[in-house]
Amino acid sequence: MNLFDLTGKVALITGGTHGLGMAIAKGLAKAGATIIINDILEEKLKNAVGEYAQDGIKAHAYLFDVTREAEVIENLARIDKEIGPVDILVNNAGIIKRVPIVDMAVADFEEVIRIDLVAPFIMAKHVAKSMIARKGGGKIINMCSMMSELGRNTVSAYAAAKGGLKMLTKNMATEWAKFDIQTNGIGPGYFATAQTAPIRVGGHPFNEFIISRTPAGRWGEPEDLQGAAIFLAAKASNFVNGQILYVDGGILATLGKAQGEP
Repeated sequence: MNLFDLTGKVALITGGTHGLGMAIAKGLAKAGATIIINDILEEKLKNAVGEYAQDGIKAHAYLFDVTREAEVIENLARIDKEIGPVDILVNNAGIIKRVPIVDMAVADFEEVIRIDLVAPFIMAKHVAKSMIARKGGGKIINMCSMMSELGRNTVSAYAAAKGGLKMLTKNMATEWAKFDIQTNGIGPGYFATAQTAPIRVGGHPFNEFIISRTPAGRWGEPEDLQGAAIFLAAKASNFVNGQILYVDGGILATLGKAQGEP
């Protein structure tokens, strides 16, 4: 079905060097898109390009900081010249700092907001400018979170950023829909990644909690995000705008606090 065909499209996935971002990039590539990834560490970019190559995917790598507007402008111009204009932007780069509010330094709070909220604003602002100038439309996908809807202990900065990103997504959709740009978000649930490996061991309280609380009865696999990303990047979603698609195994559908929740 050509509704999901991304052949000829250029997709930029920020922080697409590992984890969920890499899984999404691989999915878009398999649907036909040309893949561009970025990071602030040259070694991570080099290793990621090699990993993509093992899957038969050519990834174009660019070294720049998504929180620095001048670097973003410079590198988007390079990408436009060397690869082609960006048709699909996935704002995936992000961090989390798990600290109780009363113990969290203002600098740490601001760092999370800068990377998880300000950077998507900068990236989308300049990619959208190009899309508008070309009059060809485009797709912007912001990586939100279940924390766009919920609060949890020790993740105040992350929740503030992801809640803000949800509303920023809606405002982008409101302003740019008339230019045939669809802006939506993906909200992952709990996924099996290198970061969660230490708590996914048998018997760990949080592992048992996630499995018991999630209606699907398991952690998500990174590949579970590919279908949602392809849908939101393709013409199949041309009348979908300002929405957050939660890929969480149904955990947000369960209300209230489960007994023994950490």
